[in-house]
Formats: sequence, structure tokens, C-alpha cells
Amino acid sequence: MVDLILLSLQVAVIATLINIPIAIYVGWLIGRKNIKGKLILETLISLPLALPPVVTGYFLLILVGREAPLGQLSRFIFGADIVFTWVASAIAASVVSFPLMVRAIIVAMQGVDTTLERSARSLGAGPLRTFLKITMPLCYNGLVAGILLGFVRAIGEFGATIVVAGNIPGRTQTIPLAIYSKVQLGKDSEALNLIFISTLMAIMTLIVHHWLIIRGSKKRTG
Repeated sequence: MVDLILLSLQVAVIATLINIPIAIYVGWLIGRKNIKGKLILETLISLPLALPPVVTGYFLLILVGREAPLGQLSRFIFGADIVFTWVASAIAASVVSFPLMVRAIIVAMQGVDTTLERSARSLGAGPLRTFLKITMPLCYNGLVAGILLGFVRAIGEFGATIVVAGNIPGRTQTIPLAIYSKVQLGKDSEALNLIFISTLMAIMTLIVHHWLIIRGSKKRTG
């Protein structure tokens, strides 16, 4: 069971790390810039939330399958396939959790006082320095809250993962997949143990998430 939990955490952490830089950039782009095609971009970002996870997994299978360009590139560079590995699990978790993370970051970016940014620019700070020294600290709580929300979604991913990575014990089987297998085999007590662990991890993460949101709201109003 320890190996199962460690693999689940590994997949969720890698998925979250993949998402963080992209989510910050997209969150800034949508939350702070008046770009053309914003509606289309937001729709594409939210698509994994609307699609059945199995459909998302099928699209990923097309993208990273053995005959797909990314699959062939992986075999050429690493000598191994992406599909039916823990890497595929991480990619699936990344795609499915990305909308939740980026939407929270968009809200955090929109809450930043633009007056402070303009003041920094007027004092000679460049765009990058202003972003790192002013924008990021001001939306820090919302940023971390979004990352935690993405993490808890990644650790609970099931539908897309089982399509693109399979349910292979010791290789791609995460906690949700293991729960599914235990229920199918009638091992209810083992399934309940995993459900308890999964629920506990989710509750702890969400408590921190909500605490950060409340803390950020108090700072803005105080």
C-alpha cells in the first residue's frame, strides 16, 4: 500500500509541476491582458472539465500513442513508450487538473491592484521585475490555493488515466484505480482503507486551500 500511495503522490506532484508555469502564464494572460480570442482560449482551457474524462484520455492516447509523433519521439529518444507508464498517468492527471488550477490563478491575478504595478513601472522597474516583485507576491495566496486545487484533482484522477496509462499494479495503478480494482474483486475492506486515505488527503488539501483563500480575502479587505 505504501508503494501505491507513493506512486499516486509521484504522479500528482509531477502533474502539478508540469502545470504550474503554464497555468501562471495563462492565468496572467487571461486575467491581466485584453487579448483577442480570450473567449476561445478560456473555452479550450475549460474543455477537460466539460468532457467525460474517458474522452480526454482517448484524445491523449491519440497524441502519445505508439504510432503518434510524440510516441515515436519518445521511443527514439528514450527507447520506451509513453502509454501505459506512470508518465502517461502524470500527463493525464496534468491535463485534467489544469483547468481548476488555472481558473483559480486567473481569479488571483484579477484581484491584484494595478495601481501598485503602475507605481513600480513608474519607478523604473521592468515588466518582468514588476511581475516577480509586485504581481506574484500580491496573488501568492490565490496562486498556492490554485496549485493545491490542481494537486488534489490530479491525485484523484481516474477516467483519463485508465485509458492512456492502464491499470497496471506497481506501474500505473494509482489510488483511484486501486479502489476500482478492489471493488471489482470484492475486496471491500481494502477498498475502504484506500478510500479513507484518499478522503483524508483530499480533506487536508482542501482545508489548506480554503484557509489560503480566506487569508487572501482578509488581506485585500484589511
